[in-house]
Amino acid sequence: MTEPAGQAAPGGQLGEAAAAAWIDRWDEQQQEYMPDREERFTALIDAVAEAAGRPDPLVLDLGCGPGSLAVRLLDAIPAARVVAIDADPLLLALGRAALASRLAERDGPGIEFADRDLRRPGWSRTLGLDRLADAAVSTTALHWLAPGALAAMYAELATALRPGGVLLNGDHLAEDEESAPTLTRLQGALGESAVRRRSSGQPAETWADWWEAVRADPDLSGLAAARQRRSLESEHHGAPSGRLAVHVGALRAAGFAEVGTLWQHGDNRLLCAVLPA
Repeated sequence: MTEPAGQAAPGGQLGEAAAAAWIDRWDEQQQEYMPDREERFTALIDAVAEAAGRPDPLVLDLGCGPGSLAVRLLDAIPAARVVAIDADPLLLALGRAALASRLAERDGPGIEFADRDLRRPGWSRTLGLDRLADAAVSTTALHWLAPGALAAMYAELATALRPGGVLLNGDHLAEDEESAPTLTRLQGALGESAVRRRSSGQPAETWADWWEAVRADPDLSGLAAARQRRSLESEHHGAPSGRLAVHVGALRAAGFAEVGTLWQHGDNRLLCAVLPA
């Protein structure tokens, strides 16, 4: 199911320390523009622990990137099994390399990285799961799926979760601007105020800056080329799936019985959806 930890594409050697440094830098630039990121992580993990109803939940991390959420989840729930899914070969390689020693020391799988494209039907059936998952989680990732692909992914996800299983999606999901213009404006303003209030005042590395630096690193050149061949976009903000109603409608169509926001600051929210038990 999974690929060897720490494997690098031709063009450079991806060491554990270097991969960890890149992920630290990733987390720093994310935190600068999402000051409530850690609070949202905590709320999501608390919800997984409560909803799973067992000490060793099976959790699918959708659009896992380099594993920032997966690592935090395993730190909080050590007996969990997290299957971290992404289609980005560079981010997956960073995650595998940074966690190589930690995973080697565990008796069980802990975190497993899976190279899968959530836009392709059948992604869940190729994971080789030995049971239905207790929860699926995601943070700041699913908005890049087009609405049709998002709806299909949620429909397939419903078949991979156990009855009563949950989806927990942390992201900036805005209200519909036409039907709720004031709410939309105020939620956006709250987020912008939080960023300004918690900013260090120094020029911060942006998402685009991080990717530019990665592409310039000769040790990552092979992975960057592989990423480019897959036509993965690093800039995907403002997609139609950044609207709350798109997710709520797709989740209800997929058969999730309860859909609502568990945690929120402005338009930054933790959306929860529950399958019928």
